[in-house]
Amino acid sequence: MSEDIVKDANGNRLSDGDSVTLIKDLKVKGSGGVTLKRGTLVKNIRLTRDPDEIEANVEKVRGLVLRTEFVKKA
Repeated sequence: MSEDIVKDANGNRLSDGDSVTLIKDLKVKGSGGVTLKRGTLVKNIRLTRDPDEIEANVEKVRGLVLRTEFVKKA
């Protein structure tokens, strides 16, 4: 895997295991109408091969892929 730098919406560097906070309400496709509210804390993220996406588990949704433009480091 190449050493791509993953950054949040504010330009802070993200790494595996970090916690992030959502900066926008997000409707989750394929989850039966679940909406994640702004300010939701997402713990223990995992980086993907794409520097614009991270993987996470939220209490309502498992295996969620989030765009880094919608999160900030907590």
